[in-house]
Amino acid sequence: MTLPVFLVPALPPGEEFVLDGPEGRHAATVKRLRVGEELVLSDGSGTLVRCAVVSVERDALSLKVLDRAVEPEPSLRVVLAQALVKGDRGELAVELATEAGVDGVVPWRAARCVAKWEDGPRGAKALGRWRSTVREAAKQARRSRVPFVDEPVSTAQLSQRVSSSALTLVLHESATDRLSDVDLPESGDVLLVVGPEGGITPDELEALRSSGARIVRLGPTVLRASTAAAVALGALGVLTSRW
Repeated sequence: MTLPVFLVPALPPGEEFVLDGPEGRHAATVKRLRVGEELVLSDGSGTLVRCAVVSVERDALSLKVLDRAVEPEPSLRVVLAQALVKGDRGELAVELATEAGVDGVVPWRAARCVAKWEDGPRGAKALGRWRSTVREAAKQARRSRVPFVDEPVSTAQLSQRVSSSALTLVLHESATDRLSDVDLPESGDVLLVVGPEGGITPDELEALRSSGARIVRLGPTVLRASTAAAVALGALGVLTSRW
């Protein structure tokens, strides 16, 4: 089994470190790590520090640094533009996408979204939940990099991102092209667009297509907005050098 990962704001500069706060409490009381066991510290930006537990307190661990490593950022990144989904299905979507390897998430205010993230405290709270979900999913998946979660965008703003991406793929059941038929780039950003449960409107499809997006489908079935991205990421992992 791979070692558990704990995220810290700053990695230890020397050979000793005390893991305290929420992460230390989780390591000591939930994971119940003991003297001699090992764990990995990460700053969420690609650096991993392997440590051994030297002593255990009630909510903290004293650690000895054993090794350091840096995982380079993938040459081909996948950024998910996920339409807002009602209830906890939006959090499920970004959780699964993070486990499947997404590099960043852009919340999309699509026309048919039932969920509405208005500007102000309520919208900020919803965005905070997505960011917290991504952080915890990255730890669970033992990732060295925590995907970013940007501020929500409109369709016009999303169209601008299409123009700046190496490739944009919009998942839609009306498409005749399959994802497996698309020539994928070796580097840059692939923007993967997933619409809401109510579907992407014809106007939105045309706006994205006009900006350079490819409209594709994964297979013969229609997936939910909360699972489509994870399935597509699996396909992209196999079709490119990401996996």
